[in-house]
Amino acid sequence: MNTCLEISNLKAEIEGKEILKGVDLNVRGGEIHVVMGPNGTGKSTLASALMGHPKYEVTGGTVTMNGEDLLAMDVDERGRAGLFLAMQYPSEISGVTNSDFLRSALNAQRGEGQEISLIKFIRIMEDSMKALEMNPEFLHRYLNEGFSGGEKKRNEILQMMMLKPRIAVLDEIDSGLDIDALRIVAEGVNLLRSDERGF
Repeated sequence: MNTCLEISNLKAEIEGKEILKGVDLNVRGGEIHVVMGPNGTGKSTLASALMGHPKYEVTGGTVTMNGEDLLAMDVDERGRAGLFLAMQYPSEISGVTNSDFLRSALNAQRGEGQEISLIKFIRIMEDSMKALEMNPEFLHRYLNEGFSGGEKKRNEILQMMMLKPRIAVLDEIDSGLDIDALRIVAEGVNLLRSDERGF
């Protein structure tokens, strides 16, 4: 089955102010869509509403992914269904290492009884980090803590490479990156391009 995200007449507001006023967008596997516009036009609101951020209230329209009602799902269900959000400003989480976070996310995605072995996980993570030219020490650092803007963005792409979502939403993935970091991030995205994955 080819992946498909269908957004129809989506309306959303924050603190009573309507930001999205009827967005229509279809994203199929193998496609990359770029949504452009000045600050304040709703690009991040669209990303957050799709992922189910509690600050954003969807007031109308429908969103389906592979025929299922995305808006009826909790945030974790959306993630397990294959929706991924690379955030514009990733949070720092002290006390949780990159490797612990990613292994927990992978195991939640795989389900009980299907957990990934530690050896296989480390091999996949090291290969992914190598592709993104990340220092192996990032495995043991706390999630995004003390990371530069470029390191946080690479870390988001690392998470995407490990989780292999069906639909990946990348919110201003280029902001704060120098030309080398931008090249590496773009290469990471291109490595994941397939008929089963839309961006």
